[in-house]
Amino acid sequence: MVKNKQYRFLNHLWDKESGLSGMFILLCIMHFVLIPIFGSFSSFMVTINVFWMLFLIAGIISLSKSKKQTISYIIIPFFFILFGWISVFRPTPFILLADIVFTIATFGLLIFLVLKKVLEPGPITGYRVIGSIVVYMILANFWSVIYLFIYEHIPGAFQITLPAFESNTLQANFLYFSYITITTTGFGEIVPLHPFARSMVQIEAIIGVLYPVILIGRLVSDANENSAKKKQKQ
Repeated sequence: MVKNKQYRFLNHLWDKESGLSGMFILLCIMHFVLIPIFGSFSSFMVTINVFWMLFLIAGIISLSKSKKQTISYIIIPFFFILFGWISVFRPTPFILLADIVFTIATFGLLIFLVLKKVLEPGPITGYRVIGSIVVYMILANFWSVIYLFIYEHIPGAFQITLPAFESNTLQANFLYFSYITITTTGFGEIVPLHPFARSMVQIEAIIGVLYPVILIGRLVSDANENSAKKKQKQ
């Protein structure tokens, strides 16, 4: 399949293992700099979402094994964009539900594609370990979206203390909350009160504990084993 030139940079992130480090750098910039500082600018957030949609589409094109598989995967981000725009102008319960469903599906697809890249056949390298960290960061972003949806649709689900800075937005605050939850830190500025909100926080905390132990630990162990074998051969 011939790839469009405008996706050349995004395709490079998916085609080579070194692209996983590029994903990591982009996520760090977005999560720790751009969203906390510029998250209050709606036009900027639209640009960020468009970029990640192009990033996801590039991944679908690069990793799909057939044209049929590509089309079936692209349907998910297409409906994500469609219902996202409709929800702005016609926020009916059905549209809002469809929006969050396809948002979750889009994040799930992104996590699946990165994990597919990390676990593809071949020797375990440092880039793959970085890729597993990328998945960890996407998981934090994924849960922040769920928390924001719960906060907006279940009154009193969270008790939140908003800091007195104009750049702070609900999206930035829940991304922050998601990170301190997935790392099981917990500072107490945002407190889940509704049973469903507490359940979601518990699930993220469990994932945050088990994921590094199971996947990242395994990759680091395999990488060290491969390195030891190479030294023995020399």
